[in-house]
Amino acid sequence: MSTTTIRLPEELKSRIDKLAASAGKSSHAFMVDALSQTAESMEREQAFEAEVNRRWAKFTRTREFISLEDMRDYAMALAAGNRPARPKVRKLDPGVRLPKIT
Repeated sequence: MSTTTIRLPEELKSRIDKLAASAGKSSHAFMVDALSQTAESMEREQAFEAEVNRRWAKFTRTREFISLEDMRDYAMALAAGNRPARPKVRKLDPGVRLPKIT
């Protein structure tokens, strides 16, 4: 395990000490948990963004989609325990211009 020094404003350190004590943890454990949660959150956000970009690239290439209404009906039928047919894949008209997503 590596060691890192962090300089905290006194007011923040005091808040951390109080919160850690109320959680039955040391200030160190509290900060490690907070950093771990923040790292996990950012990793999930980055994975989500990568998936969005991957799906957008596929959509712009194929122009195939499933309507929200069809997908909602399908999901509700699955949730009700039914075995519905998969929703119909549609194709966007080639004349429709797609926005640039950055």
